[in-house]
Amino acid sequence: MTISPPLDAAAPSPESHEAAHANYSLTGFIIFLCSESVIFLAFFSGYAVLKLSALQWLPPGVEGLEWRTPLLYTVVLVSSSGTVALAEHFLSKGQIWGFRAFWLLSMAMGAVFLYGQAIEWRSLDFGITSGSFGSCFYLLTGFHGLHVLSGILLMALMLQRSFRPANYAAGEQGVIATSLFWHFVDVIWVLLFLLLYAWS
Repeated sequence: MTISPPLDAAAPSPESHEAAHANYSLTGFIIFLCSESVIFLAFFSGYAVLKLSALQWLPPGVEGLEWRTPLLYTVVLVSSSGTVALAEHFLSKGQIWGFRAFWLLSMAMGAVFLYGQAIEWRSLDFGITSGSFGSCFYLLTGFHGLHVLSGILLMALMLQRSFRPANYAAGEQGVIATSLFWHFVDVIWVLLFLLLYAWS
């Protein structure tokens, strides 16, 4: 006599296996972002300790940082979180051209921010060896700039994948992960802006 296996003992479908793998990958990426948060928190704490214990914080001849132009580039970067969200919205609706347009716009806004940072670096009256403040400023802005560049490269990869036929037909965890990374980068910069420009 042949005994049929119980229904709940049936092998999982390929779709459920792929969904579980995607969930694990996204969870791993969120853990990665948490570890990055700890690194930035350590930098922020070190900055605060050095500033509070320094007899002279700003380099000689520097009274403060010009904040108006950096604020403009900050608005550009933070606004790119909105365009990323719009790109995800179009992707969820299956409107791939809308996704590409707003995704590419987000990449361009990130590039504009990096351009603004490069211009600021060239115009500053102090360098990375100009005391603790100079070292902290270039370390923090440079490390964040590296994250912005990484985000742009990730977005370029997701954009390239959108040209594969039906690649995003069932959603895409890579887009979600990249979006989370970009929002993280934006939040970190807002904190950095307040730390470096408002509390310099």
